[in-house]
Amino acid sequence: MTLPMMLGIISLMLFNIVDIWFVGQLGTEPMAALAFTFPVTFSITSLAIGLGVGSSATLARLIGAGSPTGAARMATDNLIMTVLLMVAIGSAGHLIIDPVFALMGAEDHLMPYIHDYMSVWFSGSVFLVLNMVCNSIFRAAGDTRFSAAIMLVSSLINLVLDPLLIFGIGPFPQLGIQGAAVASVLAWATTTAMALYLLQRRKMLLLSRPQPRQMLEHWRTVLRISLPAAFSNMMTPLANGVLTAVVARHGAEAVAAYGVGNRVESLSLLVCLALSMTLPPFISQNYGAGHVERVRNAYIGAARFALIWQGLIFLGLFLFSGSLSSLFSDDAEVSRWLALWMVLVPAGFGFQAITFLSASSFNALHQPMRAMRISLFRLFIMYVPLGWLGSVLFGLQGMFAALVLANGITAFIAYSWTSAYLQRLCARA
Repeated sequence: MTLPMMLGIISLMLFNIVDIWFVGQLGTEPMAALAFTFPVTFSITSLAIGLGVGSSATLARLIGAGSPTGAARMATDNLIMTVLLMVAIGSAGHLIIDPVFALMGAEDHLMPYIHDYMSVWFSGSVFLVLNMVCNSIFRAAGDTRFSAAIMLVSSLINLVLDPLLIFGIGPFPQLGIQGAAVASVLAWATTTAMALYLLQRRKMLLLSRPQPRQMLEHWRTVLRISLPAAFSNMMTPLANGVLTAVVARHGAEAVAAYGVGNRVESLSLLVCLALSMTLPPFISQNYGAGHVERVRNAYIGAARFALIWQGLIFLGLFLFSGSLSSLFSDDAEVSRWLALWMVLVPAGFGFQAITFLSASSFNALHQPMRAMRISLFRLFIMYVPLGWLGSVLFGLQGMFAALVLANGITAFIAYSWTSAYLQRLCARA
């Protein structure tokens, strides 16, 4: 289940890279405007991830309990909620473009570019979120291949349409930065239509009239898991922003190295990130079927794999830190800081993977507040305070070492807490 999701996640990463590369050809101002949109679009994406987590957890449990009709009704009601919610958010988004981006510090000469992009993006954001919720429904049923295929097809459509609509190639209009937004919306809309059609064919999407009382109950059930998950996702860039400010005290070269390190971190955790997306449906289905011991074994096996796999990644980065760091920058100072990052920070990636596997497992067990507490404890009790303290006492290398310590402490607590909870469930069973 995890291997197809790896391909899907890679395609999503390429989606954003393609956008910024083509918009970058338009000049510095459009590229800067696109950079300003990332925090806003990431907030909506975090909501979509949260809705996907809630959908996956609730549907997989119903499927595991042997209630396919109930799962189909839940999926249908959840999609209705997604449409209504995103129409409201998208409409409100048009009204807050000026105040929000002015508050973020966008200069007046960038606002026309931001308006061009965000006006289209907000209008089509319903397709982005629907796309991700549909993906979660497929994953809940154990079909990660089609979920990954949707992500891949969406990225390919965006890749083809971006240059055509941005630069006006052939019969297509030259839309500039707005063309990037139009390309994204068309890609999301196309794959959403494909997903909805297949869900209806698989009888996971019901065309019968919903029952209002039952539908509201389904919405409450999904949001009880979705909102904490979305909030946790939104906190991650905030914590990284604080740490970037800490790094900035050591100079622009250190910031550049830390920025590259964050991207290396995303790639290094790719396999375990995919695992964190496929483990919850597995857990929820078996939990719904009453196979609690199998849930416990799956969690322990995933945690052991994460430590071994990320240990191998760390070994590779440690051994080749010098040559790898020089690939990213010709600046000797940037390379020096990046090499230091590679020999320290990745030592904690296995612990970091255990932390988010524990959080995703709690979401799958319908314990969203426990999952959120793990995430917030890691970020704001351990990661940011210890990183700041390490920087103050021992410089940037102290900060990097402190991040490993923060991940280690959090992983120990998260693993112990999750294991104890699963042990209690096994005892009750």
